[in-house]
Amino acid sequence: MSEERKCNSTSCNGDCSSCASAQKAPESLLAPLNEYSTVKKVIGVVSGKGGVGKSLVTAGLAVSMNRAGYSTAILDADITGPSIPKMFGINSRAMQDETGILPAVTENGIKMMSVNLLLEDAESPVVWRGPVIAGAVKQFWSEVNWADTDYMFIDCPPGTGDVPLTVFQSIPLDGIVIVTSPQDLVSMIVKKAYNMAKLMNIPVLGIVENMSYVKCPDCGKEFHIFGTGKTENVADELDLPLLARIPIDTDMASLVDNGMFEKLQNNYFKDAAAYIDAKINK
Repeated sequence: MSEERKCNSTSCNGDCSSCASAQKAPESLLAPLNEYSTVKKVIGVVSGKGGVGKSLVTAGLAVSMNRAGYSTAILDADITGPSIPKMFGINSRAMQDETGILPAVTENGIKMMSVNLLLEDAESPVVWRGPVIAGAVKQFWSEVNWADTDYMFIDCPPGTGDVPLTVFQSIPLDGIVIVTSPQDLVSMIVKKAYNMAKLMNIPVLGIVENMSYVKCPDCGKEFHIFGTGKTENVADELDLPLLARIPIDTDMASLVDNGMFEKLQNNYFKDAAAYIDAKINK
């Protein structure tokens, strides 16, 4: 393919070969998708800091879309701290055939790829430098046979470093969801992720507040142990919807610990998934 050039000179004579003002058009950094795959919509799940529950939200949105009848997948881009396979009780290693690496599939049909599916011992640390980790994420996109997928959710590592940047530049995101918690740091957490997305021209679909409250099992009263109002204020300031408030739920935590997340009955993520579906398909 010939390189397109843009000339800013007022004295252009049409001969680009001798013109110092001719500029190369910017090259796309998008990595190619596996040739046997079709991925219709890609949603990144991000945060400005760690420990706020990105993996929980990623899994919850994937389960909700799966229950709504969509073919769903999870790309676990948190290479040094992968947790998605454990949440779904996936212990097998990934296989490969002539079409590429084959993702693991959960009991209800959610496809996933994580570095833990490639390690002999899931507890072995991944001691890789940033460029190698970023390369692994691109390989998950390009070398895994995702087949026909309606929605892919990408569980990004925290912050704004190499891997989130690789996801934003190398994978065609339809939007991101920002995850936060109700503490005083919420403004910084959200705005770091928001400003990175805006810098990269990625739509921000909304905010999910995790660890929002605890509900008393006896009286049903909600206790907001980290306070209230902070996430709403930031959402209003940035003109973003607050997609969901996820409680501290011991039953949900037990399902996660035992690899049975798909059995979650109280689906806190259903409305958020429905909003995302309507938003990006309108």
